[in-house]
Amino acid sequence: MTSTSTNPKPTDNEKGTTSAIDECVDRAFRIPIFLSTTNTVNDLQGQFLNRLVAEIEEALLFPRTLPVSEQYPESILTNIRRLVFSSYGLLAINFRRFFVEILQSNVGQPPTSTPFWEGSTFSQIEPAMAFQFGIPILLVRERGTDVNNGVWAGGITPLNIFIDWDSDNQSVDDFFNSVQWREVFANWAAEVRGNYLLRTEPLFNNQH
Repeated sequence: MTSTSTNPKPTDNEKGTTSAIDECVDRAFRIPIFLSTTNTVNDLQGQFLNRLVAEIEEALLFPRTLPVSEQYPESILTNIRRLVFSSYGLLAINFRRFFVEILQSNVGQPPTSTPFWEGSTFSQIEPAMAFQFGIPILLVRERGTDVNNGVWAGGITPLNIFIDWDSDNQSVDDFFNSVQWREVFANWAAEVRGNYLLRTEPLFNNQH
């Protein structure tokens, strides 16, 4: 008499469970970071954002953003603060949203009569909160956005160093293949890992 044994094929439920576990394990090996962006993007901006997420994940980081990856039953500012406090770095991308022109100011003449691009309000709030908490920050903006507004205006140390994406003349691939991006992103990712080690290092009591 001979007997043969074969491994049973996994059922659909088992396949689903395995896939869910693999996804959890994959996230467990990634360091969470706050990806500050807007939910309103055009096709080109969407391509840029998808490539940015791929770059972040390739560096074994986990991008979290409101309200896509998570949402808490609290006020918006509390949600932002909670996400900042539970992340080890912030990467903000400030896309063009509104093309505006200043027609009048409350005192004197308008600072400029030239129309300009504004980004999302939260692209000001979220980096400011991240700076207050002291996590590594990387700022990327679509060229010409908020050039005289808030943390993106320049001259606000240390938030005066950021990368411009020239969307009018530079393709998505050209930007992410540039030496400037690869160098700055690698430095920021290293700072994120350093911050992770500092905040998760267990305390040892060697005193006897």
